[in-house]
Amino acid sequence: MPERAESVTPEGPPRPASDHGRAKGRGRWRWILAVAVVGGGASFIWQRHALAQSKAQAPRAPPPLAVTTATASQGDIGVHLDALGTVTPLATVTVRSRVDGQLMAVNYREGQMVHQGDVLAEIDPRPFQVQLTQAQGQYQRDLALLENARIDLDRYHSLFSRDAIPKQLLDTQVALVHQDEGVLKNDRGLIDSAKLQLVYSRITSPISGRVGLRLVDPGNIVHATDTGGLLMITQLQPITVVFSIAEDFLPEIQQQLRLGHRLTVDALDRAQQKRIATGEVITFDNQIDTTTGTVKLKAVFPNQDDALFPSQFVNARLLVDVHREATLVPSAAVQRSAQGAFLYLVKSDQTVSVQAVSLGATDGDVVEIVKGLKPGDVIAIDNFDKLQDGIRISPRAAVAEGMGRSTR
Repeated sequence: MPERAESVTPEGPPRPASDHGRAKGRGRWRWILAVAVVGGGASFIWQRHALAQSKAQAPRAPPPLAVTTATASQGDIGVHLDALGTVTPLATVTVRSRVDGQLMAVNYREGQMVHQGDVLAEIDPRPFQVQLTQAQGQYQRDLALLENARIDLDRYHSLFSRDAIPKQLLDTQVALVHQDEGVLKNDRGLIDSAKLQLVYSRITSPISGRVGLRLVDPGNIVHATDTGGLLMITQLQPITVVFSIAEDFLPEIQQQLRLGHRLTVDALDRAQQKRIATGEVITFDNQIDTTTGTVKLKAVFPNQDDALFPSQFVNARLLVDVHREATLVPSAAVQRSAQGAFLYLVKSDQTVSVQAVSLGATDGDVVEIVKGLKPGDVIAIDNFDKLQDGIRISPRAAVAEGMGRSTR
């Protein structure tokens, strides 16, 4: 077989050696520049990361804690005893009829304030007027008999002086005169009784006070034996509050009353935040309750505004003593632990320290500091969950000072 002729591709003219070397040099510089750029970026990123880590690890001083402060003051504070009391009227009267008859009129409104002597109701007076007329007629008849007996007695005296009649007849006439005098006295009683029945037919208020709900309507027949009564009147001005205290305080109260001192009592609402009325102790019970170890006290209140209502439950606060020139702070500043009461005392460098204190009397939102603090010291009154001994604070607007309490 004849051999195939191989095709030969014609080659171009050969490149010069200098051009080839320059191309290889340019490629090498491109790689060096790329590596330098990548390396520089990586170095920059690593330095930023290292700087951020160093800043995060560096300890920063915490900012001052914002705390409201108050200044301990000097003043008077009362020593009080708190007890649960019941409002008790001085007088409660159930008005009943004292005669039998038909109720003709009711001259009051339910809940009205009435005064002693006001006519509240009227019972039919006609039966009693008839009885009065009968009694007066009987009186006139018996008076005539008595006058006739006295005339006969004068005659018998004259005849007996002349021995015209026996002594027995004279004595009999004397007894007859005495008998007629007794009958006449009985007639006067009947007249007075009939007049009294007429008075009772007009039912008047025995005391001044508030009328309750009407129990009987006009037109009904009422009797003196009815147990329900016609209405009830309760005296509201003044009114009293009865409350109990521990027997341990009784000697001090006895001494105060014996010296003529006025023991003030405040009646407070259920939450012991609002004062309803103010009165004073008038007396105490004559024995101690052995089951509770308490003694009952009674205080009287003017109650001009009707703030106290009968059978109302109130919190009674009795002022038994006054501590003069005591160190006073807001009760909100006092904290307690297993070791006792303490405060956060603000120092001059705006840091706080734990200060143990001894507490005294408490009056509302003010407490007496017996030991551990002096007037003028600055204390913290909030943010206790974040406060620590030695922490730096930024004081906020202080509460009003001058917490001294005026006592009555």
